[in-house]
Amino acid sequence: MHNVAIMGAGSWGTTLAKVFADAGNRVTLWARRPELAATIEEQHANPDYLPGITLPEQLRGTSDAAQALRGADIIVPAVPSQTMRENLARWREDIPDDATLLSISKGVEKSTFLRMSEVIADVTGAPAERIAVLSGPNLAREIAEEQPAATVIACVDEDRARTVQSACATPYVRPYTNTDVVGCEIGGACKNVIALACGVASGRGLGNNTSATLITRGLAEITRLGVALGAEPRTFAGLAGLGDLVATCSSTLSRNRTFGARLGQGATVEEAAEATHGQVAEGVVSSASIYELAQHHGVDMPITQAVFAVCHHGMDVGDMVRALMGRSKKAE
Repeated sequence: MHNVAIMGAGSWGTTLAKVFADAGNRVTLWARRPELAATIEEQHANPDYLPGITLPEQLRGTSDAAQALRGADIIVPAVPSQTMRENLARWREDIPDDATLLSISKGVEKSTFLRMSEVIADVTGAPAERIAVLSGPNLAREIAEEQPAATVIACVDEDRARTVQSACATPYVRPYTNTDVVGCEIGGACKNVIALACGVASGRGLGNNTSATLITRGLAEITRLGVALGAEPRTFAGLAGLGDLVATCSSTLSRNRTFGARLGQGATVEEAAEATHGQVAEGVVSSASIYELAQHHGVDMPITQAVFAVCHHGMDVGDMVRALMGRSKKAE
């Protein structure tokens, strides 16, 4: 049994709090808003992000970050990638020195092009051996409903990865371990951008051939970037690569795919955000940092470049499709 602090009560953070609690741990879920924390604590529910899901009775809710972090063995910063740094800076003094920090946010920081595990290390001073990453085909709603799923726990310290694996194993979640932190993070960040492209295609009424093409060629460019950064190529054929990519590109539960579909139907980025209660999909922000990271390393990522152009330079989605189809012919 471990003391687990989930720092963020969005849909994924709440879902993982349920998973860790169902696995037999003592879990505290921190919510920024006191009223939401009270609802979690008293009603065992999070109607804002997981309506209709009953949370375990032993799961505690709080809006006091210091209280949530006190004595924690495993800490899960469950916040958007672009706010990771500022949140960790507020929590840093209350993080126990020996706690495992488990990253579940999928993105690349805009200003530094750092992966989330690197941001965590930079802010907290924790060594790589204490930082793990969770990634895979993990749509929050399906896992909250206890539909069978698998995930990956990556850490350079294999023993620590196995500890987290044991702490989040339930009858409906099967975790695997991996030591390729770079590959798992790059796969998780880039798949959001490819999912936007698949959403655009869906919004324009294009079918399965187009989606399969985008997923397959998307995986190729993700792998190129990952290998350039030191990742193991085989990681991208696994759950944190292909598995996560297929789930995010195919499911209507994916915010990135849904956001892309609205763009494909003719909405602007601002209009698509309004339709999602002001929330911009992670892939919109990540497309810029991932594209610039690829440019820095001389990696060709045409789908990412096209999504970046649509989201940040106003390219028409029709022009995006024509640009991708009109690329010079070459061997696969």
